[in-house]
Amino acid sequence: MDRETLRRIIATASGNEEPDLVLKNCRIADVFTKEIISGDIAVSCGYIAGIGSYEASCEHDLNSRYVLPGFIDAHVHIESSLASPAQFAAAVIPRGTVSVIADPHEICNVAGTEGLFYMIRAASRTPLRTHFMLPSCVPATEFETSGAVMGVQELTSLITNQNILGLGEMMAFPQAVAGDPEVLDKLLLAYHAHKPVDGHAPGLKGKELSSYAAAGIMTDHECTTPEELKERISRGMYVMLREGSASKDLRHLLKGVNDPISRWCMFCTDDRQLDDIFSEGHIDNHLKIARSCGIDPLTAVQMASVNAAVCYQLRHQGAAAPGYYADLTAVDDLDSFTVRKVYIGGRLRASDGVLTEEIPASSSTGVSDTMHVDVINEEQLALHISGTDAHVIQMTPRSLLTKLVNRRLPRDSRGRFLFHPGSGVCKIIALERHTRSGQMGIGLLENYGITGGAAALSISHDSHNIIAAGDSDRDIVTAVNALIRQGGGIVLASQSEVIERLPLPIGGLMSDLGASEIRSRVKRIEDTARKRLKIHPDIDPVMSLSFLALPVIPEVRITDKGLFDVSRFTHIPV
Repeated sequence: MDRETLRRIIATASGNEEPDLVLKNCRIADVFTKEIISGDIAVSCGYIAGIGSYEASCEHDLNSRYVLPGFIDAHVHIESSLASPAQFAAAVIPRGTVSVIADPHEICNVAGTEGLFYMIRAASRTPLRTHFMLPSCVPATEFETSGAVMGVQELTSLITNQNILGLGEMMAFPQAVAGDPEVLDKLLLAYHAHKPVDGHAPGLKGKELSSYAAAGIMTDHECTTPEELKERISRGMYVMLREGSASKDLRHLLKGVNDPISRWCMFCTDDRQLDDIFSEGHIDNHLKIARSCGIDPLTAVQMASVNAAVCYQLRHQGAAAPGYYADLTAVDDLDSFTVRKVYIGGRLRASDGVLTEEIPASSSTGVSDTMHVDVINEEQLALHISGTDAHVIQMTPRSLLTKLVNRRLPRDSRGRFLFHPGSGVCKIIALERHTRSGQMGIGLLENYGITGGAAALSISHDSHNIIAAGDSDRDIVTAVNALIRQGGGIVLASQSEVIERLPLPIGGLMSDLGASEIRSRVKRIEDTARKRLKIHPDIDPVMSLSFLALPVIPEVRITDKGLFDVSRFTHIPV
C-alpha cells in the first residue's frame, strides 16, 4: 500500500471522499465480536474503508443479505483438483473462496522448482489470492523415486521469495521427532525467515507430539478424532478441519469444537475433486456441515476466514472491517450459506455461481512431457510369494488409512500369485516414471473391488509415479501402456481395451481443459469404474488409489521400490 492509497482509504472512511463502490443494505458478520451489523460497506482502492451509511456513484444493493469475509482454504493441493490454477480458481471463487494456502508439492515432486514457478506464475493471473508454502519433503521419503529433489540447498534460495508464505507440511514426522539433521536445517530456514511451518502428524500423541510442536511446526490437518484435536491445540498448534474428497473428517472433529477451542481451528480441503466442488461446494460446504452439527454460525465463519488469516499473518485478510481487503462473500442465510455474490479487492468476481469474467490460462512450458518411462509387458508383473501367507494392503472405505493384513492366496506351480475372483484381492503396482529406470513395486490390494479390468494413474502421491491396480496382468499392462502413450493422466481398461481416459498433460497431474469439462470427464471415469469395474462404492476410484503410494500415511503403502510398512518405516516383502 502506498501513501496515496492510504490517504484515500482514510478520507473515504471519514466521508470526505466518495467511495469507489458502496455495498448497500448489508448484514455484516463481525468475526471479532461475533455479532451481525446492519449497514453499508464503503470500498476504496480495493479495501474496506468504512461501515455505516455511505453513498457513491457506484452502488450494489445486497438486499439485506449476510456479508461475510471471503472464505480461506487453509491447506490445499491445487493439483489434486486435476485442474490448472486458472480453472481451480474458476471453480472455487463462485463458492465464496477468495484465498487459499497452497502447497504445490505434487508438481514439485515431478518438476522441482520449475513446477513451483509454474504454479506461482499461473496463479498470479487469477483473482484468487493464492499463498504458496514451500514444499518441505520432495521427495516425501527416501523410500520412493521422485522427479526432483528439493533439499536444504534448493530451499535456501526460495524461502525468502516474496511469493512463499512459509514451509509446507512436514510429512517426515518421524525424522522431525528424531531430530534428523536435514529436517532441522529445513525448519531453521523457516525460523530465520520468520515464516510459519505446516505439519502433517497422523497418529502422533504424547511426547512425540510435544517434540513435533516444539520443533516449531504450528499446524496439523491429519486429525481424525476430537481427542487428537484437543491435544494438538493444547500443545499450541492450529488444527485444520479437513473435508476433502477421500478424507472426510469434519463431522467427527466438530464434536470436539467449543468456544475456546474454535479460535484455533481452520477449515481446509487438502485434496478435493472438481465434482465435489461443483456438487457440494468448497469452504461453503464446510460451513453448511458445521451448522448441521450445531456449531454457532459466526463461530463457523471465524473458522472459514479470520482464524486462518491470524495463523498465517495474512495482512488485510479474513474480516469484513475497515482496512481489510474488500474480499467479501454475500450469502442468503447462515444455515445453507448459499453464495450469491463474491467480491475480491472490491471487484465483483462471481454472481449466483457464475464468474463475471473468464480467467486466462498460463503456458505450461517446462511442466509438460513428464512421462519418462518405457512400456511394460505381462512378464514384468509376475509376483512370487515365498511364504505360506502374503502381506496385503487392505483399503478402508471413506478413509486414506490402510491396514496390513495377511492372506493365504492361490499360487501357480512356480509360486506366483494367481488371480482368483473369490479372494477379493487384486494386484497393485507402482512404476517409476521420471528416469526410465524400469523400477517397479508389485503388491496385493484388498477392498478396492475392481473386477474385470484395471485402472492406471500418473497421479500417485507424492512422487507421482505410475500406480495401477487390476484383476488381470493383461488389463494392467493395457492401462499402463495407454497411460504412458497419452502423456499421463487416468486410464481404465477392460478385456485388453481402453474404456475411459483423461489425459493430464501438465506434469501428468493437471488438465488444460475447462473445469466443467474436467469434472464431466472424471465423473464419467468414476461412473464406469463403479458400474463396469465394480470398484467399492465407498472408495473413490481415482483419489483413493492415488494415495496408496504415499509412505507417510499409515499403515502400509506401495512405492516403486516395493511394499512399505509405514509403522516400521521400512520396506517389507510381500
